[in-house]
Amino acid sequence: MQGLSPWRSAARTDQGKVRTRNEDAFLDCPQQGLWVVADGMGGHQGGDIASQLIVASLAQLPVQDDFDERLNSVRQCLHWLNRRLGQELTVTSGRQDSIMGSTVVVVLLEGNRAACIWAGDSRCYLWRSQCLYQLSKDHSLQQQLIDEQQMSVEQAKAHPAANALTRAIGASEQLTLDVLELKVYPGDAFLLCSDGLYQGLSSDALGSALSLPAPYLALEHLFDGALRGPARDNLTGVVIRQ
Repeated sequence: MQGLSPWRSAARTDQGKVRTRNEDAFLDCPQQGLWVVADGMGGHQGGDIASQLIVASLAQLPVQDDFDERLNSVRQCLHWLNRRLGQELTVTSGRQDSIMGSTVVVVLLEGNRAACIWAGDSRCYLWRSQCLYQLSKDHSLQQQLIDEQQMSVEQAKAHPAANALTRAIGASEQLTLDVLELKVYPGDAFLLCSDGLYQGLSSDALGSALSLPAPYLALEHLFDGALRGPARDNLTGVVIRQ
């Protein structure tokens, strides 16, 4: 994939108003058709190390010509990272009970093909024909209660452990990734973001930002809105459009 990318993108991260450090990380590589947001597991030792390792490892993947091969190499890389974070790094931190983990959401684009790969509650949205679609589905206790216990969103949110993740890189021995493949149409825009960004914004706010013509304008709009709120968590967003 040589020459100019047909995709324009912008990325931004902010520590927010409460956290003392930023455990989020992002990758913004339009030339490779690859974008990533990773959110280190809050409160865990090494959350920032985990998210940065994920981003750095994905950035180093060779760019293959075949889209399916590239998708496969992203998945293999994330499985390798899951083993590495689960084993080596836990031991080196000197505490057996410490988990070093991170959410991840990846978008891979080539021609009219797109793939979204994720584990955890960082999200991928698609803005198409003036409509907002959430492509990823959170791997969280809140989502599990909605799916399995038929709870309403309000009931599930009220659960004391609603934000607990059911999947993340480095959190358990077996990693199951979700992958969604789709066809891309002219005018499509994608948003990758950590929960710190989307939790402070309504769907309408996300949609109105993504309707703006330039990715950096969309990000400015999103961050202005989120930082007007409590912004208790780190916030990260990547906006991609043709």
